[in-house]
Amino acid sequence: MTTPRSGDLLWVTRAASVQFISPVLFRVIRVLDWVTYDGWIWLDGYQLNAKGDAVARRSIFVQQAGLVSPRRTAPAPVVGQPRRSRSNVRA
Repeated sequence: MTTPRSGDLLWVTRAASVQFISPVLFRVIRVLDWVTYDGWIWLDGYQLNAKGDAVARRSIFVQQAGLVSPRRTAPAPVVGQPRRSRSNVRA
């Protein structure tokens, strides 16, 4: 992946950093120009909920190669078993 830019929407997963056990949808405000290890970057932005609303502003330290564009591939949503309703059957 190329270097993220302001406005980019990213899936931040465990491939980007072990702290992201559950994938996080992230809108980039800016790439911070702090000195880091090769292949790692600091991103400043907003964590988004499923509706796309900002829920937290965060600065995150991630491996650039582990970032995924949601247009390309998004992690599969975690969906539980549908609940079956019980009918009140009386004899």
